[in-house]
Parts: sequence; C-alpha cells; structure tokens
Amino acid sequence: MENTKLSWVDFYMEFADKLRPFAENRIFLIEKIKQVFDAAGMTLPKLEVDGNPVDIDPFTVFGLFNKHIRHNNRLALVSVFAQEFDVTSTIPKDFDGVPCVNNQKATFYFFLGERNADDIDNLWRIFLAALDYADTHSAESRLSFIEYFDKAIQQKGVKWNLTMGLFWIRPYEYLNLDSRNRWYLVNPEIIPASFAQKYHDFSTPLSGTEYLEMIHECRTYFAEGSFKYKSFPEFSSSAWEVSEAVNEQERYRGKQLDRTEVGEAIGDKDVTSVHYWIYSPYDDWDEMYEDGIITIGRDYLGDPLQYATKSAMQAKMLECGTEKYTTSYRNASLEVWQFVHDIKPGDVIFAKRGMSSVIGRGVVTSEFIYDDTKPTEFKYYRRIKWTHKGEWEHPGKAVTKRLTDITQYTDYIEKLKTLFEEEGEEEIEETSPQHPSYTEEDFLKEVYMGKSDYEILTTLLRNKKNVILQGAPGVGKTFAAKRLAYSLMGIKDPNRVMMVQFHQNYSYEDFIMGFRPSASGFELKKGPFYNFCKKANEDKENDYFFIIDEINRGNLSKIFGELFMLIENDKRGVSLQLLYSDEKFDVPENVYIIGMMNTADRSLAILDYALRRRFAFYELSPAFSSEGFRKYREEIDNPKFDRLIDSIENLNKVIENDDSLGRGFRIGHSYFCTKQDVDDMWLNSVITYEILPLLSEYWFDEPSKVKSWEHTLRSSIQ
Repeated sequence: MENTKLSWVDFYMEFADKLRPFAENRIFLIEKIKQVFDAAGMTLPKLEVDGNPVDIDPFTVFGLFNKHIRHNNRLALVSVFAQEFDVTSTIPKDFDGVPCVNNQKATFYFFLGERNADDIDNLWRIFLAALDYADTHSAESRLSFIEYFDKAIQQKGVKWNLTMGLFWIRPYEYLNLDSRNRWYLVNPEIIPASFAQKYHDFSTPLSGTEYLEMIHECRTYFAEGSFKYKSFPEFSSSAWEVSEAVNEQERYRGKQLDRTEVGEAIGDKDVTSVHYWIYSPYDDWDEMYEDGIITIGRDYLGDPLQYATKSAMQAKMLECGTEKYTTSYRNASLEVWQFVHDIKPGDVIFAKRGMSSVIGRGVVTSEFIYDDTKPTEFKYYRRIKWTHKGEWEHPGKAVTKRLTDITQYTDYIEKLKTLFEEEGEEEIEETSPQHPSYTEEDFLKEVYMGKSDYEILTTLLRNKKNVILQGAPGVGKTFAAKRLAYSLMGIKDPNRVMMVQFHQNYSYEDFIMGFRPSASGFELKKGPFYNFCKKANEDKENDYFFIIDEINRGNLSKIFGELFMLIENDKRGVSLQLLYSDEKFDVPENVYIIGMMNTADRSLAILDYALRRRFAFYELSPAFSSEGFRKYREEIDNPKFDRLIDSIENLNKVIENDDSLGRGFRIGHSYFCTKQDVDDMWLNSVITYEILPLLSEYWFDEPSKVKSWEHTLRSSIQ
C-alpha cells in the first residue's frame, strides 16, 4: 500500500543500486549523465567551476532530478535516467514527500579550488556504507556508516543535505532532516513531547551515532503507534502536505501563525541560503579593509573551538571578568559563537560605525581561522572580499552589538542594499556617497552602441515605460541596463536603481508582499518591487529604474499578480486593492522597468502575449563592428587579439546561418572586454573556458564542427 501511494520509492531504491558500480568509474558516469540530458533536450546544470564536471558523487546525481523544476520536466528526466541506467521499476507518477535541493546550490560538494581532495570520495564511501547497512544491519556495516557519516557531515556544502541524500537512496531506512522535517519532527502537537524535548535543538548536525539513535527511536514510536505514521516516507509526505497546507492557509487568509504551528522556516532555504550581517569593526576598520579580514576580538578566550556550547564560552568570559557589564556576557558569547560557527563563505557583511553610519560592504570568502601567532584582537578571523568602502547614512538607528544576523529583516536588508551599486564581485572599489553625473556621452563611451541606436532605445523606454533587452550571450545586457538608467537620470545614483533576478520559483510573495517566518511566527513582509514603488512615489520629481534579469524565466502573471495590468504605460497611477493588504497601491509614472533575456536559452518556452504586449523589445547585437569596440581594439594593439576577433566574426556568420541556431546564439563582444593584460595566457583562457564550452553546447551532436572551430580559433592566436 505504501508503494502504491508513494510511487517513487521503488524507483529511487533501484536507481541507487544502479549507481553502485560507478564508484570506481565516475568519468563514465559523467558521460552517461550528459547523454541523459542530451536525450531529454535539457541543459546540464553547472557541476563544476568551469561547467565541465571532472568528478561527481551519487547524491548529486540524485539531486539532478530532485530540485524545484516543473513536474513534467522532472518526469521526462526521470524517464530518460531509467532508460540510460536500465532501471526496471515503474516510473514515478508523483514525488509526494520527496525533498528537493536548492536550485542555486544543487551539488553536494564545493567546486575545484574550494573542496578538499577527498570530499567526493567521502560521499561515495558514505553512500556505499549506507546501502550496506540498510541491507544488512550488521555491526560491521554500522561502524562503517558512522565513520563515513561523521567525515562527510563536516564537509563544505553538506550539512543536513546528507540526510536528504540518504533518504533518497533508502527511504524506509533513513530519516530526512531537511528544515521542513526538522520542524515537523519536534512539534509536540504531532509527536510525543518527550521526543520533541530531546531533539529540540538542531543548531548543529547530528553525529552518525546520534543520527542512527534517532532513527531507532522513531522506529520504536512507529511500532508503538505513538506516531500516526508507519514509515519515514509516510512521515516525510505528511510533513510536506501539512507545511504546504499551512503555507496556503497563511497565503490566502493572512493568518498570523504561531511558531509551534509552522516552525522556524518551512522549506529548504536554510541549507544553502546567504545570510546578512551588520558588523562593527570599531577602530580597526582601515587595517581590516587593507588585510581583507574581519575579526570579533576577545582573543583572551584562546581557541574558541574548545568550547562545546555558548554557555561554556560565557562562563569563561565571566571568569576572566573582561566585559564591561555582567549583562553583556550573553551578547558577547553569542557574537563570538556566531562568528565562529554560523557565518559561512558567501555571507554578506555590512560594516557600520556607531549607530548612524554604514562604512562598507563585503562578502565572506573563508571558513573560521584561528592563528595564535597573530597579534592581539586578530588571532581569529575570517577572510572577506570588501566590495565597498565609504560612508553612507544608516537607515534609522543601528543596533549597538558588534555582530548581528539580520537575515530575517528583509526590509532592512533592502534599504542597506540600496546604498550600494552592486556591479558584481569582480572588483573591490572605493564608493563615495557623492553621486557623479552620467550623460549620454558617458553611456556611449562605455556601452558599444551607436548614437542613433541609443536614441531609439531611450525613446522606446520613455514611451512604453517597460523595455526588454534581449540578445545573445555576452552582448552586455546587464552592463548596458544599469548605464541606460544612469544616462536617463543624468546621475550615477544607485539609490534609484534596483535589480532582481527572476527564476521558476519566484513568486508574488517574493516580489510584492507575503507572509514570511519571523521571531514570533509569521509576519507580512514587503517585497522589493513594493518598496521600490513606494520610494518612487515619495520622489516623483525623479525617475526610478527597476531592472529584472532573466525576466523570461519567471511567470510574470504569477509574480506581478493584480499589478500586472498596472505596469502598462497608460495604467500608471491607477490604484488597485492588494491581495494581502487593505491598502490601495499603484505603480508610479516615474518607475521604468528594464528586463533582460538571453535569446540563446534553449529551455525557455515561447513568451506569452501578455508579456509581449506590456514590453517593448530591443535586441542588443554583438558590437565587434561598433566605433567603441574598434577604439578598444586599437588601445589593445595586439595582432593576435585582432585575428581572434576576426575569427569570432566569421564564426558568428556561421552560427547565424545555422538552421538549428540563428542570430540569437551569436557570441557577444563582452567575452573579449577586459581590464587585464591581453597576453597569450588570457587569449588561451577565453578560448578554452568561455568560447569552446559554448560551442560544445551549441553543436553537441556535431563534435567535428566544434573541433574544426577549435583549430581555427587556436590558430588565430599562434
């Protein structure tokens, strides 16, 4: 009966068995995976830093079809996997209760340069040990499972995801502990209070021994009837159904739900999401900026990893008597604990001075480091890439604590983000709170576009108010979009420009407003477009520009909801009732929307009429023949570079005349724009890591053509 209800279980177990032989032949496994995606007509997700996987673990293979993609696409992918790997079990009809990885971080390993040499090997070891233990329950296999579990759980990019992977391969043997299940598992309204009390703290992952003990305890409750479920798949399916029902209820009724009903965070976002922190460097700001680090001080504690709990750390602080006030020990120990254990690479740090100034922004790039040889106050630290330095007015009064996790305060984060122009993380730049002028001439110097084309584009945007910049890969759509906004404003003011990126799971609740977890349950949170329009309404003398990357990947009708009509140029200023609020809302006349879409994306469906009717479409083409790019070539003054560009222009003619490709697949000029020295190493790098992977994707069924063009391109720089 269980397998009838949950049609995926048998398939998943057999597929896990089919992966066993590939533990020692992973290159062949990668080739088979490529064949699967080719046969399914889908693009293989990014599995390595340069897109070309050199190794893979079995859980990541499962993750390829256990992510948030459309149901039909998922079924199609599973069907091809079944054919390629000779899986005889019935193809699943549904995936009820199957946990999914985050689309933005779907691998169980970090990419080359960031992972340890044995990370993927360890994942294979726990995979094989888990299958052996599930099938035999021998004492020897139990010890192996615990040993390899404890190794894998500590690796970068793993954490609770490991239990998700174990659940995939043997659903009746292993308990998935993603955030949805962790909430459900310790809810006293659902399971025995004694169990909830024992496992209430999931601040750190369990050890292998603790994990197996929890599984054993759950099985005991299953047998006793203390749970209303008889298996882990039933439990997971119920957790999914209940949490979805709760989400639906609060979405449409606007009910403020208690934490015991919904838990701290429903969904899987907590596994890999970026956290935002407000941080005070005190008097060490210049030194930290120069060194590219952040520290939390309090070196008198010694190695902070020696303390098993925050309480132990707090007791040591009290013993040393170093804090100014007794009441500050709790905050002090929390700050150090979070700095050591909670901050992760990729987290964003906003640096502040006092309660009224923001002085910088950076992105964490390392794990926690303890170096006893360093001077006082810098013994433990994290490396950080500072992206901005300057001074801006803090929105309201900042907290006095040195370090605070502000991730849940989305409105606050958006206000901080607007202080900075996020051009990416490629360069560390000094940013001044003074906004320089930016003219049409500035635009034409930076963006390789003719004056007449610029006039057409600006006229379209002024008249229609909504424009989509479409074009081939590398034509500089994002680069042009922000500078287009600045040129129309006449000033380089990032406070009046905002950028978001759409994806398949982006929703009205993300974009306009919706209920989100808070410290006391759920509360109504305003989204970026709502806040942006409100700010523009208060400053109607100035123009504001909202930029949407990958606009065609989102469901526009779903994301804009009742506001979809209001973005039309003749509906600006018209008010409508919002779904979640009693207030009337309008899209101001001084808000302009610039969308971007990549015309070479094979996976995109035809755009619907509603989108086309509300936006003007402007194509950005490769600008190799433009006056700006010609001057750029003259400045480089490199014959090899000139020959390579000539070859690329010839290649683009071939691509444009290819019946299976067309002009939307041409190669853009931005691949060849750089501030670095254009030497032989740079030229080889562009060909090897930028152009050839693109051609391999374009002509995946014509490898001889790819080889021929590889020879042509490499010959041009000899």
